[in-house]
Amino acid sequence: MSSAELAVGLQAPALPRYHGVFFRQFASEIAISFRRRRNLAILAVLGAVPIFIGVAVKISSPRGGQGPAFIGQITSNGLFLAFAALTLCLPVFLPVAVAVVAGDAVAGEANTGTLRYLLTVPVSRTRLLAVKTAGVIAFIVAGIALVTAIGIVLGVSLFGTHGMTLLSGDTVSVSNGLLRSLGVAAYVFVDLLGLAGIALFFSTLTEVPVGAMAATVVLAIIFTVLDAVPQLGGIRGILLTHHWLDFASLLRTQVNTSQLLHGMLIPLAYFAIFTAAAWSRITTADITS
Repeated sequence: MSSAELAVGLQAPALPRYHGVFFRQFASEIAISFRRRRNLAILAVLGAVPIFIGVAVKISSPRGGQGPAFIGQITSNGLFLAFAALTLCLPVFLPVAVAVVAGDAVAGEANTGTLRYLLTVPVSRTRLLAVKTAGVIAFIVAGIALVTAIGIVLGVSLFGTHGMTLLSGDTVSVSNGLLRSLGVAAYVFVDLLGLAGIALFFSTLTEVPVGAMAATVVLAIIFTVLDAVPQLGGIRGILLTHHWLDFASLLRTQVNTSQLLHGMLIPLAYFAIFTAAAWSRITTADITS
């Protein structure tokens, strides 16, 4: 046997082409994520928020227009229950949910010792991060959709529609109100993308999932505290949480599209920057776990 033939014989066999491997890995990630008791408990808490608000408002029966953001409007139109639930979930429950799921995405694999084995399947590090990111996004969509759907169904069941009276005082049709509800849910989804990117980045820095989760929650709290300081002036505009509640513009006759677009640009920028940082970290780090 010639030296050339020997060299060819000693080469590692060519790896087969894996068609649709990303979607199989994504399906596996989704199945694992939605089977975890912790994640199911998070979804249960999110789903309980509109139920709690709806029952509380039904029992107390406040007059239309009274109460904090959107609460007083619920008795006039049940669709406002979804808005009230999202408003209540956005500062606390949804960020915690994102921090738990995204913070565990990579760090959880490293903590259990499966990250190194995943990368020898073979799975490229870029594809692994893409699958984890897609899984986190799917969970965010599920959480927001759950709160919105329960809020709409329960709100309409308990209080009816009666034509939707906007915050500006004008009344729109039910179909228009439902379209605005979808717009609010989409805006909240974009809001949370920035936090998801931050949590994914923290998840690539540690092998302790709780550390990544805690760091994400603490950073969200810091953003909120800084946003409450008027002396910071223009700096507040680039804080992740500053535009979170700007979806209220969708509940007025004249929708301020420039405000909405600017409010969505900020979390998208955070998402792009921190997912890029996460990709840089995971593709260069020495994986030992």
